[in-house]
Amino acid sequence: MISGKKITKSYGKLKVLKGIDIEIEKEEIVTLIGASGAGKTTLLHILGTLDKPDSGKIIIDNQDISKLSDNELAHFRNQNIGFVFQFHHLLPEFTAAENVCLPALIGGKSKKEAIKEAIQLLDILQIKDRSEHKPATLSGGEQQRVAVARALINHPTVVFADEPSGNLDSENALILHQLFISLRDALHQTFVITTHNPDLVNLADRVLKIKDGIII
Repeated sequence: MISGKKITKSYGKLKVLKGIDIEIEKEEIVTLIGASGAGKTTLLHILGTLDKPDSGKIIIDNQDISKLSDNELAHFRNQNIGFVFQFHHLLPEFTAAENVCLPALIGGKSKKEAIKEAIQLLDILQIKDRSEHKPATLSGGEQQRVAVARALINHPTVVFADEPSGNLDSENALILHQLFISLRDALHQTFVITTHNPDLVNLADRVLKIKDGIII
């Protein structure tokens, strides 16, 4: 599903990634762990096409993303990649369903079709009854589940999650972690997740530890 070869990244004189090789299989849940500053988020953003490496090659679902123009890359990202971040980044003026719809609308779906799919996803995530509520009226766990639904709306090949439970209490974190497992099984998603949470680490199919810019 994902193949990265000799990925490097520096910010000024700081070498963050020092020749990373990584392979991720379809329908695998992989967690990236390591101390703060080890390069987890940088690697996640590069694999997810939010950032570009200084050197190296990344292939996602047989597509060499380095050969894509900016417009092609934006389209590829919209259609093939979902993102879940530590903070939900929901737009406060929109309802839960409308927030979930946004990537689908950007991708060209009609509002009617997008809303229908959004509500189906919210139902899978057990918050269909909150679909017309705005983010400020949702709990932290509900907000993060809306963010997960938004990541899934375009049926992405892979979902990248950066400390997705870092802003949740232990009960909601466990619900979210178990949700990733059920989504992988039901929707055949691939997940790549950075985390410090040992419970999420234990649920993964494979754990990759990053130290000083390399996978050890």
